[in-house]
Amino acid sequence: MRRGLVLAVTLIVIIAIIGFIIYYQSQRPPPTKAPTTAQLADTVVIGVTDKVTDLDPANAYDFFTWEVLSNIMDGLVKYKPGTDEIVPALAVSWEVRDNGTIWIFHLRHDARFCDGRPVTAYDIVRSIKRVMALHGDPSWLVTEFVDDVVALDNYTVEFKLRVPASYFLALVATPPYFPVSPNYPNNTIVSDATWGGAGPYCIKEFVRDDHIILEANPYYYGDKPKTKTIIIKFYKDVSSLRLAIENGEVDIAWRTLRPQDYVALSSNPNLVVQAISGSFIRYIVFNTNMSSVNNVLVRKAIAAAINRTELAVKVFFNTMTPLYSLVPMGMWSHTDAFKEAYGPGPNITLARQYLMQAGYDENHKLVIELWYTPTHYGDTEADLATLIKQQLETTGMIVVQIKSAEWATYVDNARNGRMMVYLLGWYPDYIDPDDFLTPFLMSTANGWTGSHYSNPLVDKLLETAEVLTNQTARAQIYIEVQKILASDAPYIPLLQGNLMIVYNKKVGGIEIGPTMLMPYYTIYKYK
Repeated sequence: MRRGLVLAVTLIVIIAIIGFIIYYQSQRPPPTKAPTTAQLADTVVIGVTDKVTDLDPANAYDFFTWEVLSNIMDGLVKYKPGTDEIVPALAVSWEVRDNGTIWIFHLRHDARFCDGRPVTAYDIVRSIKRVMALHGDPSWLVTEFVDDVVALDNYTVEFKLRVPASYFLALVATPPYFPVSPNYPNNTIVSDATWGGAGPYCIKEFVRDDHIILEANPYYYGDKPKTKTIIIKFYKDVSSLRLAIENGEVDIAWRTLRPQDYVALSSNPNLVVQAISGSFIRYIVFNTNMSSVNNVLVRKAIAAAINRTELAVKVFFNTMTPLYSLVPMGMWSHTDAFKEAYGPGPNITLARQYLMQAGYDENHKLVIELWYTPTHYGDTEADLATLIKQQLETTGMIVVQIKSAEWATYVDNARNGRMMVYLLGWYPDYIDPDDFLTPFLMSTANGWTGSHYSNPLVDKLLETAEVLTNQTARAQIYIEVQKILASDAPYIPLLQGNLMIVYNKKVGGIEIGPTMLMPYYTIYKYK
């Protein structure tokens, strides 16, 4: 009893401290004075437990790889650091014609790849058509919208859209639209490519799962990066990363430490612990082609048995919040569709009813495999999977077998339908509700998930919303789609939360916006 009381009090204290960190960091004023070059170090070292998948925008479709690509490549437009404002990049201006079906971009004349070759409209066209032809995971971001792309001359690109898309400019800011070096072959994905694009940095060295060294692009058209050399070190586990930030081996610890680590490190006078608010979500995926979970009653039972509050408190110490839709809270059109369908959870009685309707009972239990990846989302994943197993087995009718795989294998397993039930997270491609629905539910766009979900009505609704310019009308459609999502349950939303970053107090220029991708070129460190 005494031990339980001590643990409870400790948990309350940890939650309170994390809450204070999040509040305090949200109140931090921005820097008021830019440092001079003479005051700054030449190198900043970033530590992660994440992994790179494909250094090729034709196939990369994960948060961290997109972050790297966004620093070694530029698109026609990009997000102003720390904001959701889209600003010119390789394009200096653009125009929209024919009721939004024609977009024409006028390119700057001084952009160059890392080898000094100029970037032309023909490079843009070749790169985008390469994405369309290779059919990699993110290709839907192009193929669902673009009918054709042509070079009108050396510095003018024209996109012909299938239908108008009110958020097309946000799509153009994503890596599948980035021009890649002419060294990238037209017909092959190159996962370990180091040629890059026309961004602020070039890849000097890449050793998979060990490190990447980035050097400032000497031909970059924009402002010179604050730091000449960025080194990214990959750590096998959270303990190693925490030790590295404490002993000064890295200047920044970014994705991902344990919630308890942020509490402990916040008392270190040499470090800053900062909360990055945004629309990061966690969810469960079902392979709807696989036996047992191809039964919607089974998926509904699992949805009813989940206790999101317990997951948020016990695993994430309230750094995450229960989520009842794939569209995050705070974004227009969000509705608590799963809460309406199953209650706040857990609803064990309802879960048992669904299981019995599906033909299961205490003597004939449902057996499922629940997969997680041990480092990509941090060391909490094993705890998350274990607690979900306990919640589902509380029904008395489910047996959960836990399995795991490292990130590269995990992604390949999902692509090829090898996993039954698995945990994933999502960071936005573009800031719009469509980005939390179409990639998951549109049958022609969700191949990367491995869910094999297909509903013609949902496809039609999403296609209708895509061309509307009235936000109220779009919101009504998205609410309807979320209700269908809760009914079909190919995914179960779990949590929404902040990301946390730890850095040396000598480091500045951390400007992470709603896309939650960190621009390296704004980062600096005092000597």
